[in-house]
Parts: sequence; C-alpha cells; structure tokens
Amino acid sequence: MLRIAKEPFERMKAHAEAAYPNECVGAMLGKSGSGGKVVDIAMPLENSAEGSQRAFYRLSTEHLLAADKAAREQSRELIGIYHSHPDAAAYFSETDLKNSCPWYSFVVLSVKGGRYDHANSWLPDFEQTGAEREELEIGG
Repeated sequence: MLRIAKEPFERMKAHAEAAYPNECVGAMLGKSGSGGKVVDIAMPLENSAEGSQRAFYRLSTEHLLAADKAAREQSRELIGIYHSHPDAAAYFSETDLKNSCPWYSFVVLSVKGGRYDHANSWLPDFEQTGAEREELEIGG
C-alpha cells in the first residue's frame, strides 16, 4: 500500500499539469514500515529526455542521486518515482517497465487536456517483465 499525503499529491498534480503536453518526472520521499509506504514530500525533477518529451521521460542518474541524498538528509527514504502520461491513461507502459527499479513504487498521473484525470501506482517485478498495480491512497 502506498499512501500519499494531500500536500505532496497536490504538488505532483500541479507539476504534471504544468509540464503538459510533455511528461513530467519527480521523486516521492517518505517512510516505509509494516503498514506500507507513506509519501510526505514530492520532489519535482527535470525531464532529461532529448527531443520530444510528449511520450517519454528520462530521469538522469545525477537527479536520482540528488533525490536519494535529499531523502537521507531529511531522515526519509526515496519511496519511488512519479511521472505523467499526457492525454493517456495512468498505465505502466513497456518503456516504463524497461526503465523501472523493482524496489521503488511508480505513480503514473494521467493528464488529459492539461488537467489531472487520475493516478495509479505500480510495483515492477525484479525481472522487469511485469508490474502489479499497488493500492494507492491519497490525502491520508
């Protein structure tokens, strides 16, 4: 189970809408325990993809390491990555799967016509051959 507090989720939505019609990318920082994972900080990051960013994002190693360092400095963990799908559903694409890390949650935000529509969270397997939908609670 992934819980995202209201404030960081609003920040994620605003980031996704501002990036439209391109994909955004960011990190989710928080804590994990027996009750699941809780995100209390959303950290927008730069989409480093070259060329069109409408259907693709690239998270540079440098930005990922900076997010991990920020988490540690705030006594948190890097819980996962979020990104948007402009004018598409919040599914986990083949490209998303190939670029995933099995120890992170991946939240996909659907943005249609520039406005947030819905979100889903995904947990990729260690072989990067599939991803299970993760229960997502927002605002708790």
